[in-house]
Amino acid sequence: MINKVEICGVNTSKLPVLSNAKMRELFCRMKQGDKKAREELVGGNLRLVLSVIQRFNNRGEYVDDLFQVGCIGLMKAIDNFDLGQNVKFSTYAVPMIIGEIRRYLRDNNPLRVSRSLRDVAYKALQVRDSLVNKLSREPTLTEIASELNLPSEEVVYALDAIQEPISLFEPIYHDGGDPIYVMDQISDEKNQDVNWLEGISIREAMRKLNDRERTILSLRFYQGKTQMEVAEEIGISQAQVSRLEKAALSHMRKYM
Repeated sequence: MINKVEICGVNTSKLPVLSNAKMRELFCRMKQGDKKAREELVGGNLRLVLSVIQRFNNRGEYVDDLFQVGCIGLMKAIDNFDLGQNVKFSTYAVPMIIGEIRRYLRDNNPLRVSRSLRDVAYKALQVRDSLVNKLSREPTLTEIASELNLPSEEVVYALDAIQEPISLFEPIYHDGGDPIYVMDQISDEKNQDVNWLEGISIREAMRKLNDRERTILSLRFYQGKTQMEVAEEIGISQAQVSRLEKAALSHMRKYM
């Protein structure tokens, strides 16, 4: 899909390429209020967006959607670019395009994350990029947290919250034979001896209860019904269900 000729109705094979001199001229005209110059700058840098979205071709997202989001990043870069800085436009624009696409992917993550957590994570990523340029190395979490004036634990929690989920069937190693999947590296805590013995103990204690108590606990904790729903089903009041439930649990504790 990345290599198709048309994306969002744009014939990518005919996109123009602007020279540095032309770019500078258009930026000067745009700063003077020439809207047509801005349009030319956008059209002349769409190949930049195409090159960036190829990095995200394994996310399962529609290329048209990524292209549109990338164009938003491009327009932000054009509006904020300073000709006085000794830096090429592409060097300035690419991180902004990538940032816009990453923000879109995080906001559309199947796991819902609170706005405040996402904001902390975005700021942490921006600070991280800034420190990389300043220190010429990867900053530590402590340095990022210090710049944000936040506890390190909060920054770690926010960054973890925006990580994309992966499938349990994601292969992590392949040596020519059967692949090893993520699920192969996860222990099954439910089948440990302690849990098995607890299950037996609970079943034995349930047998010591009378029929009504056993029914109430089964409906409440195995079928997940509320006390009101249990009361309606067995024909007593919710207060009676509450008293019988507490008594049954107390009896079970003695037997266990």
